[in-house]
Amino acid sequence: MDWINDLLWGEGIGHSILLLSIVIAIGIQLGKIKVFGVSLGITLVLFVGIILGHFGFTINHNVIHFFKEFGLILFVYSVGMQVGPGFFSSFKKGGITLNMLACGIVFLGVVIAIIIHYITGISMPTMVGILSGAVTNTPGLGAAQQAYSDMYGVGDKTIALGYAVAYPLGVIGIILSTIFIRYIFRVSFEKETEMLNNEDDKHINEAKPISLVVKNPAIFGKSVGELSNLLEHRDFVISRVWRNDNKKIEIASAATILQEDDKIFVITTEQDAETIKTFVGEEIDMERKQWIRMESQFINRRILITKPELNGKHLGQLQLRKLYGINITRINRAGMDLVAMPGLTLQVGDRVNVVGTETAISNVEKILGNSMKRLNEPNLITIFFGIALGIILGSIPITFPGIPQPVKLGLAGGPLVVAILISRFGYHYKLITYTTQSANFMLREIGITLFLACVGLSAGDGFVDTIVNNGGLAWIGYGFIITTVPLLIIGCIGRYFYKINYFTLMGLIAGSTTDPPALAYANTTAGNDAPSVGYATVYPLTMFLRVLTAQLLILFFA
Repeated sequence: MDWINDLLWGEGIGHSILLLSIVIAIGIQLGKIKVFGVSLGITLVLFVGIILGHFGFTINHNVIHFFKEFGLILFVYSVGMQVGPGFFSSFKKGGITLNMLACGIVFLGVVIAIIIHYITGISMPTMVGILSGAVTNTPGLGAAQQAYSDMYGVGDKTIALGYAVAYPLGVIGIILSTIFIRYIFRVSFEKETEMLNNEDDKHINEAKPISLVVKNPAIFGKSVGELSNLLEHRDFVISRVWRNDNKKIEIASAATILQEDDKIFVITTEQDAETIKTFVGEEIDMERKQWIRMESQFINRRILITKPELNGKHLGQLQLRKLYGINITRINRAGMDLVAMPGLTLQVGDRVNVVGTETAISNVEKILGNSMKRLNEPNLITIFFGIALGIILGSIPITFPGIPQPVKLGLAGGPLVVAILISRFGYHYKLITYTTQSANFMLREIGITLFLACVGLSAGDGFVDTIVNNGGLAWIGYGFIITTVPLLIIGCIGRYFYKINYFTLMGLIAGSTTDPPALAYANTTAGNDAPSVGYATVYPLTMFLRVLTAQLLILFFA
């Protein structure tokens, strides 16, 4: 029976994988349990690892170190690929205010952690662990551990212990903060919903279809191309024209001549719609489905761009309208419809809305790809090339005056930065960055569960003693202060001074703490997508700052 003993208590590969699998499986299952509608999710993997570690289940030091670091790299890289496309656009109109408030939450938490460090004498590595747990940010935990290891060549168990004791009340504190703000300002859900419905610029950049009648004598007899030149600073595409003289519909091209009382179907943006209406004539109540019924000779189909050689090309370069007599009106990217302007850069995974005859659209499909099988195949070259670049970047020492130890982005920061840059700009260099949401989620979850399981098993020895005899109970209180004080201060500022909608504010609070359970609570409470929009707006920058500040606290104060 020696094989059983080796499997359960040995140091072999089989023992390591078995123990990690048990910790992850049990942790995930326990994480589904909800208490008062809130669950801790995969964070229970950490606590299961701590419990087993406490009872003497261990893994060879080198093996567990490899699994932990590799899991962290997979996690932060997949997070970077997820948030990268929206990272820079999140600073556009409306997003600047939310991101600045989120930055305020991050930096207030850091300041409070530093103050508690000096008042109580708790070591900074432990304090950073408490900070990461209080704001439920696992990448920050990984970044802190990596930075400490780079500086001293060994790990510090108290980082993980601080994270573990502060995390549960951190989740609760985030939700309690949103509830407290609601009662301070006597928020009415009905009024907040009405405010959301009245926001005219909510989808200012999304494609908007309108139907118009040509009434302006200045454009009688002019071509669609000439009209485009007259309105060159406006985003719009004329898709179809209903001829008043013969009552027939035709696909609009640059050479199509517009006459009085012709009806046109236009795709534009919210901000340009009024200008287009004023210049062309008047809007008519004619929905898209009515155009489809009238144009029986044409079909409307969405085609997936799956050919790698199209990645990074401009739509106008393909000359699809000229070659095949079709019209492209909208391009759907990451759930948002964009106006199909000639200068729009195409990416693999875009869904192109094409109008034309059956034969013409079949030919266009051959050009664009439209192969779901090709999209379902992961682009492993880009993934591992990006990870390699991230590790190189994270290993570069950066020297600052007055700091004895060179600063590094580390195995957490380097891959995160590279993933953000590749996912946003990779198409310029013919890199296929598209990954299905399910594939990205799988990669991310495997990485984070491996990391949490390893951290828990490593920190298990001494966890109970820390709680009972070494001030662990006080750490919980410090974590709760770090969680709630910044959220309440910035939340009240956002509501009182900036008049931010409460549902959006809930998303801001959840995003600034990168906390999915808080987002789930906000979505359930709001009953609309406003919290998700607020969460997505601040999440990329917040995630980056959480990782960066955790490292800097270790480097400057440890």
